[in-house]
Amino acid sequence: MGFRRSHKVIRGKTPLELDAMQAAGEIVGRALQAVRAAAGPGVSTLELDAVAEATIRDAGAVPTFKGYGGFPGSICSSVNDMIVHGIPDRETVLKDGDLVSIDCGATLDGWVGDSAWTFGIGELADDTRRLNEATEYVLYEGIRAMVPGNRLTDISWALEAATTAASEKFGVPLFIVDGYGGHGIGHEMHEDPYLSNEGRPGKGPLIEVGSTLAIEPMLALGTVDSYVLPDEWGVKTLDGSPASHWEHTVAATAEGPRILTARH
Repeated sequence: MGFRRSHKVIRGKTPLELDAMQAAGEIVGRALQAVRAAAGPGVSTLELDAVAEATIRDAGAVPTFKGYGGFPGSICSSVNDMIVHGIPDRETVLKDGDLVSIDCGATLDGWVGDSAWTFGIGELADDTRRLNEATEYVLYEGIRAMVPGNRLTDISWALEAATTAASEKFGVPLFIVDGYGGHGIGHEMHEDPYLSNEGRPGKGPLIEVGSTLAIEPMLALGTVDSYVLPDEWGVKTLDGSPASHWEHTVAATAEGPRILTARH
């Protein structure tokens, strides 16, 4: 007699597979470091894209984003009110006070790393700086819930609760961008399950030793609502308020969460 399993699990990867994912993830980390070092007033997002692509290819990997669903770049470069999926171009030239989100992926030996880092060009407006620091805080609070035995939405709840706490801690209103979130990751960049950045705990598939997820809070200063540009990629806040996006690829291990996309 067979019994249907009432709860799925996020299938765990072996230690060797996690090491292979980390090798890809560390290339992403180096690419992000190189992009940040190159970013400054007068630099276009297309120039940053070239820096990321060169860093990834020089390491023997390929840019996961390039050609993904027709996306033309090796990075997503999202400036100020662009939340995610900004296409690098010559026209977007950075200036002092810009908030820049760089999302990047690398594929090495069939495994994917995916990470996003948001930083300022020069001095940010105070509320924008607080937004960015708060989003980083929320990411790391969410990562703490990536442990064996938890369920998927325990991470969602950790992210939501951290957003509420961060609004008080950093003294700014914070809005969780509706309809966007994290995801499973492994041989493909986007695998099941979808990870919401908010929600009640205790639901969804079980996290086991070796499970991997891309955890990525996206917060805005003014609204949860967004719209997609005519290029069908870039996503902006509906009210023009700035947005921040932080992401790491994370594995659940018996010793605790393991960040596979560390930026050394």
